[in-house]
Amino acid sequence: MTSTPLFRALPGADAPIDIWFNDRPLRVLGGRSVAAALLAAGIDRFRATPVSGAPRAPYCMMGACFECLVEIDGVPSRQSCMVTVREGMRIHSQEGARDLPPVESEPVENAHGR
Repeated sequence: MTSTPLFRALPGADAPIDIWFNDRPLRVLGGRSVAAALLAAGIDRFRATPVSGAPRAPYCMMGACFECLVEIDGVPSRQSCMVTVREGMRIHSQEGARDLPPVESEPVENAHGR
């Protein structure tokens, strides 16, 4: 009787791809989260805390702790453990607090506009 493996890699998942981290080129394996790819490449500091500047890196690897926040392709505060790494991605460590985007319209007090 032959057994079928319970888990199999997706086709092409182990193909090397090129990304950038803090303007430094990296070659990583595809088919993984950004966090897993960066950790495997030896990156151990993903962001700094807003108050003390303490270094942070992934902790839970499932989107619960927010320790792995980075800027991906110009979008800040992305959970790197929840995003699949793609060819050509530009990733930057997140330093301190992020600014909120500007509000386009006048704020309303409640959903009814009163």
